[in-house]
Amino acid sequence: MSSVSTTIYFILTFLSVYVQVFFLSVFLDKRKKILVRKGTIELSEYPGVTVIVPCYNEEKTITGTIESLLDLDYPKDKLKIIVIDDGSKDHTWDTIKKFEEHQNIKILKKENGGKYTALNLGLKYVDTPFLGCLDADSFVDSQALKRIMTYFYDSHVMAVAPSIVVDKPKNIIQGAQKAEYDMAIYTKKMLAFLGGIHVTPGPFSIFRKKVFEDLGPYRHAHNTEDQEIALRMQKNHYKIEHCPDAYVYTVAPNSVGKLFRQRQRWIYGFLRNVIDYKKILFKKKYGTVAFFTLPSGIISVISAIFLLGMVFYNIIVFLINKIIQINIAGFSSISNFSFDWFYFDTKTIFFMSILLYSSVVFSLLMGRRMLEGKIRFSFDILYFVIIYGALAPFWLLKAVFNTIRSKQASWTLERDVGLKLDAN
Repeated sequence: MSSVSTTIYFILTFLSVYVQVFFLSVFLDKRKKILVRKGTIELSEYPGVTVIVPCYNEEKTITGTIESLLDLDYPKDKLKIIVIDDGSKDHTWDTIKKFEEHQNIKILKKENGGKYTALNLGLKYVDTPFLGCLDADSFVDSQALKRIMTYFYDSHVMAVAPSIVVDKPKNIIQGAQKAEYDMAIYTKKMLAFLGGIHVTPGPFSIFRKKVFEDLGPYRHAHNTEDQEIALRMQKNHYKIEHCPDAYVYTVAPNSVGKLFRQRQRWIYGFLRNVIDYKKILFKKKYGTVAFFTLPSGIISVISAIFLLGMVFYNIIVFLINKIIQINIAGFSSISNFSFDWFYFDTKTIFFMSILLYSSVVFSLLMGRRMLEGKIRFSFDILYFVIIYGALAPFWLLKAVFNTIRSKQASWTLERDVGLKLDAN
């Protein structure tokens, strides 16, 4: 590597390691405050909660989603469910109509306009002090709502995010995502301690109704409305918490193509939202989200793309030298072919890789401990390291390219393509 690329590599690696070490210091300081409860709990009071379920081409999962809400351990007269079909092309509407006889379920149908329009239609029918959203490919644990509501005993808490878990992974692609989601439980809780949560996930984040009364409805937000509303809350100093023992199970993409499209959309949305909220960056009054959360996300994107570029650069240098060798000494010079590690700073790469991957695995194991109550190694960790190491730089690069071109990904297209792939 040249001196310039080496310097950039060290800077990016240092910042990446710093993020992980910072999380570790927060964990060591706050670990006794991490609340993971088992079994049922009772609340001192049960305020009314409305859950909005937007759906588009979800005929395969919507039944399980609604049934999981009906099975919540929460007084039925305090729980309302609004299911909205956003112009599905499959049999989603016929499926949800089967639930119209339930007194606490309201079903609505509208022309396709995107997830945020479905959510905003649902907001018009909310008459409870709390509300939430549940993606139509997710299923809630029966205790999730009760556990979340305990955080609202603090009157300053305006929203609470759950822990999302991959539901029944069936292949290595979903297994890799399970490991990633387990790690996210840990990082989300550390960000909550710091007041730096920047996403209130579609699967079952619960809000005070006051949030939308004060700040307005959902926005299009580049098909990442769950991130935009969190950033809007942070900008207005509304407190967001994370409930690590409120489990929501989601159906993860089961192929490389589906995973690629989903993550490309997520990263594109993140970058565009950062641009939209660029005025809060590095402003003291906006706290952790301005000085740590968003900058660390940007650093992660830059680091992955830089490392990908570095790998390709070294491969090209290697091939050029082999071509020169052939021109000088002929093809016989490569009859005993061997890869030349001279073109890689192996000591640095090995040491920094071990440091980074060790910190990532630690985060993953801590998240798994919050989920399962114990530290457990599995092949999912290996799948995660290999698959994300190979694919993540490419979806990051594509997202950056789309951001530059202002070409946004489509939430409905993602599901249309998935539907066609499943049909085939």
